[in-house]
Amino acid sequence: MEQTAAFTTRDMTKMAICVALLCVAAYISFPLPFTVAMITALTIVMNLAAFILTPRQTFVVIFVYVLLGTAGVPVFTGGSAGLGKLFGPTGGFIFSYLLAYPLVSWLKGQNNSFGRYLLAAVCIGMPITYIGGLISMALILKLDLWSALVMSVFPFIPGDIFKAAAAAFLGVKLNKVFERLG
Repeated sequence: MEQTAAFTTRDMTKMAICVALLCVAAYISFPLPFTVAMITALTIVMNLAAFILTPRQTFVVIFVYVLLGTAGVPVFTGGSAGLGKLFGPTGGFIFSYLLAYPLVSWLKGQNNSFGRYLLAAVCIGMPITYIGGLISMALILKLDLWSALVMSVFPFIPGDIFKAAAAAFLGVKLNKVFERLG
């Protein structure tokens, strides 16, 4: 039976920092007047975690973040927490993070590439995240497809592309630092 390698101290440190950054990034958010979803810094940190961690590490980080919020620690967008948030109109975004960003991490490839990072974030992370948010908003708020798109997708596209580019830039720089540190 093959055993997977345990996380190193360096891995766990990077992962803990990513969890902490996610918790802080959720507070950097502001509402839009026509939707219950908020513009947030979470997506930049989700992408950054995917770019500097392995897919497995990325999943663990996001799982711990979701677990903290589910347990009542106010780490979800705007300082919210609990099962009500998970199963509310924006809960689909939270659930989708568990699939989207480990996939981004996997598809980023082995090379430290801004273009590849950005492509993975925009073509995989954003659509999966939007689909999760779209589904939960449409079901919970009983919205038609167009209204759900207007409330959960369209207003976020430009900012999320910018945040993906910023995360890709930072990811490339941080990975170069990590390589130098050995």
